[in-house]
Amino acid sequence: MAHQLREVGLDFIATAPVRMVFVQEMSAPPGAVYRALADDVPGWEEWFAAVTLARSTGDGTTREIRLKGGGRFHETIIAAKDPEVYAYRVDVANAPGARAIAEEWRLTPAGAGTQVRWTFAVDGTAAFRLVTKLGRAGLGRAFRDAVRTLDRRLAARSA
Repeated sequence: MAHQLREVGLDFIATAPVRMVFVQEMSAPPGAVYRALADDVPGWEEWFAAVTLARSTGDGTTREIRLKGGGRFHETIIAAKDPEVYAYRVDVANAPGARAIAEEWRLTPAGAGTQVRWTFAVDGTAAFRLVTKLGRAGLGRAFRDAVRTLDRRLAARSA
């Protein structure tokens, strides 16, 4: 059953009770990575294996995301600064116990490529926070796999 989450801003990324930060380098430049994140929302299905549906909704400031395993989210973009940061909060989710969720993708030049820092920030019931913490290894693996796949996809486009 879907339920409304608390509306949070970009400051939640730094203050959330549970924060997980993952970092990976890519050979693609920040601008290309940013465009893949922000401008090609349906493309997430092709490079982020956990995503089964990704589409912009409304005027493009909201998204609908579905994940393998049945997770469903309605999100609002809270930061979109090309080519540095792309962040969103979850407004509606079917995750039991979730009270607030936000994610930030921060892109920093690294040589000719990009350092990608993904922060997953959540608040919820004690059980939800515990389950989220227990899922850290899986989230990290999913992030690293997604970044590698996106890097290959962007390299193939530029070749």
